[in-house]
Amino acid sequence: MLKTSLYFVAIALLCAGLADIEVTTLNPWDELQRIFLGALRPDLLALYSFKSALLNTLTFAFCGLALGALLGAILSFFFHLHCVRLACAFVRAIHEIFWAFIFLPIVGLNPICGVLAIALPYAGIFAKVYAEILQEADAKPLRGLPIHTRALVRFFYGVLPGVYADLANYTAYRFECALRSSAVLGFIGLPTLGFHLETAFREGLYAQAAALLYIFYLLIASLKYWFKAKLAPLYVALSLLLISKDIAFSWSNISRFLTYEILPWPMRRQGFLDGSRDIALPWSSLWQWLSNIFTSEIGPGLYHTILLTQIALVGTGLFTLLAFAALSHHFTGPISRRVARYIMVVVRTTPEYILAYVFVLLWGPSMLPAIVAITLHNGAILAHLSGQRADLITLSPDAPKGRVNRYFYEILPRIYGPFLAFLFYRWEIIMRESALLGILGIYTLGFFIDSAIADDKLDKAMLIIFSTALLNMAIDSISQRVRQHLRITPGTVNTLDE
Repeated sequence: MLKTSLYFVAIALLCAGLADIEVTTLNPWDELQRIFLGALRPDLLALYSFKSALLNTLTFAFCGLALGALLGAILSFFFHLHCVRLACAFVRAIHEIFWAFIFLPIVGLNPICGVLAIALPYAGIFAKVYAEILQEADAKPLRGLPIHTRALVRFFYGVLPGVYADLANYTAYRFECALRSSAVLGFIGLPTLGFHLETAFREGLYAQAAALLYIFYLLIASLKYWFKAKLAPLYVALSLLLISKDIAFSWSNISRFLTYEILPWPMRRQGFLDGSRDIALPWSSLWQWLSNIFTSEIGPGLYHTILLTQIALVGTGLFTLLAFAALSHHFTGPISRRVARYIMVVVRTTPEYILAYVFVLLWGPSMLPAIVAITLHNGAILAHLSGQRADLITLSPDAPKGRVNRYFYEILPRIYGPFLAFLFYRWEIIMRESALLGILGIYTLGFFIDSAIADDKLDKAMLIIFSTALLNMAIDSISQRVRQHLRITPGTVNTLDE
């Protein structure tokens, strides 16, 4: 395991030498001081004017989660089919913001766009996790049922009671993720908290931005008090009633998008120019179009996305190894441990997109803001999980008394395997985040997707999004092979692997 870790560190160092890592702003510390002062004096009075954005954040999350869970539950029964597994892997490999870009020209900038952008990738995630939970279900209750009992009855009476708690717990966790996704969708214009956050940061209204972030943190922190599984249907029903009904939905838009607008430009060029909307198949022009996009956009985008991913992956690992000790009772007292946990909760609750957006304002659009944002967000998640794992360890009677020796010779060797499993589970997610953060001006795949959308070149945007999905699927496959080769699993602690 150590040898594999050193290989990844060496690759990250090589990538760091090739990456664009620099501070391009003139006075980052002055801006940081203004942000700090705004955080100390949040404009709480402004929150009332953002009540509709808060409501939209909740309703988008509830509706997206409900639709995603429903589709995922259905697909989980067919997850053993290779085509279903591939389809689920594909849809979950595309970030919610990219899905929103896809749905924008179909349904417009309205609630359906936000709900579908959350529901579709979540359906792929739910299908995978639900299928794994069902696969690990205890088969003993099924033996008590009559032999000729129908499959649906066997499921409801022999399987569901044993796995219901796991299904409910994971679904509740995904709601927290859905809230983050819903908030971030505001950065592309949907009327959630992210929309007003971007406006506040862009205009330097940091006291207002702080108030919006604090209400978001409070919303996440209070979930355990009001988000109950038995109340979820009621929340979903209320969300359906409260969600905006001003929706422009046209089957002609869907048909035009799927059968015409996403086709490569050379196939539509002549029909577009003469007004006939005919489709041709000029092979030489089509090949030249594909070659130009790959050499000028997809190739550089893939290159920079991989560089950023590998640096952030190792950065996440190093941050986790430094931070988890602060969360474990083996190294810290109750007060300092509680403070560290609060800090980690804030960092992992803040979407990486928002963290990167703030760092871009401070340092400019190089890879540095993205590396730091992804490292902090994912490192806080893995530190939490690794700290939980460390707390399960019972020290041997001859364990070292000093904290440094205890860390290196007692705790770290016993959690290093699960830590690597946690890290490689996050590899695909880090890749997806690296591609996404190109929207902020960093030259990853998201930068070229955003540019294609802005230029109304949907064919090019779909091609680059498809490339992003294939890259994520490849990383997921490599990650599984590495974990199998090292024979590592996360152990008994629940993994937040999606």
